[in-house]
Amino acid sequence: MLPDEPTTVETEDIGTGEQPRWSRSARVPDGKARHITNPIYFGFMVTVGVGFALLCYYLMINVGALAGWLTGAVFIGLGLDPMVRKLEKLGIPRGFGVGTVFLAFTAFLSAIIFWVIPVIARQAITFINGFPQQFENFLNSDFFEGLDSRYNIRTAVDAEVDKFFADITADSSVMSSFFNSLINAGSTLAEFLTGTIIVLFLSGYVLASLPTIKAWGVRLAPASKRERVADLTEKITSSVGQYVSGQAVVAVCNASFALVVMLLVGVPFPHLLMLFVLILAFIPLVGGVSAAALVSLVALLESWQTAVFFLIPYLIYLQIEAYFISPRIMSKAVAVPGGVAVIAVAAGAALWGVLGAIIAIPVAASLLILLREVLIPRQDTL
Repeated sequence: MLPDEPTTVETEDIGTGEQPRWSRSARVPDGKARHITNPIYFGFMVTVGVGFALLCYYLMINVGALAGWLTGAVFIGLGLDPMVRKLEKLGIPRGFGVGTVFLAFTAFLSAIIFWVIPVIARQAITFINGFPQQFENFLNSDFFEGLDSRYNIRTAVDAEVDKFFADITADSSVMSSFFNSLINAGSTLAEFLTGTIIVLFLSGYVLASLPTIKAWGVRLAPASKRERVADLTEKITSSVGQYVSGQAVVAVCNASFALVVMLLVGVPFPHLLMLFVLILAFIPLVGGVSAAALVSLVALLESWQTAVFFLIPYLIYLQIEAYFISPRIMSKAVAVPGGVAVIAVAAGAALWGVLGAIIAIPVAASLLILLREVLIPRQDTL
């Protein structure tokens, strides 16, 4: 017991006399070490903390779709906010600017759903129905015959194809698996449509309430730190918003150029491939290269000349995008070093798939802001 800590003695009659019960009635002086005086209470609180951590882990694992919806809505809201701010600088009230930007975004999304999606669906069905003939044409092409004359791979390919169809016809569970896949595809489509509607409304709420959300977040900080926290919050949200909106513009330009080239050179199923290019273009560094490889492989089903005629101008565009388009569009966003970007994208994809790869760069940019504005200045003062 510390000599400067006053204590009180309480008595408790249990029938056989008085049993002293010690309890502290004063705070621990500054600079003194705190000692565990009640092991039962300490163990209980540790158990509660571990249980709360396990509950959070359970919720994160089992409510993955909700977390994805919330994350998507937040990033869409932050991506639309720079356009609202530009309208505010022109003297337009924020409420009217939010309504205008959100209606424009909704119209763009509706155009994709009601115009592009049916075209993509028809091309997907055509691709599935015509794939055997396309594959046979590829086997009979001059490019494959040249490979076969050198490496004699036609026999191995025919054997694998025959084995594949033999396994399908011999396995009685294939049809049941096929119907199960159709059911799962239907449920996935319903979940996608539901998620799209939820994300749309949530993003509208985030966009309209962004100043209020930031203000409440700042109020959670101590009063002496609120000005600093508000400044960091503004820098992070502004940087993330500039990145998301800029990357969206870059992705649309990338997909539009790819679509034009695919239509000119005759790549099969151009609208379907454009959707994949658009999604991959949101992933920095590796997205454009992955899109080039995907479209080139599909173009090989037509001819090797088609693949080459697509690949050359698209690779040239990727260089123009990297050195001229992206630096101008993304000039106000935080620059992330190449090594950090690669690690962030790989980690995000491993943790959360495509969504994780897309949001990895803005998350890394936010961490770099905190590192530069908080940790490094603090270390410099030590």
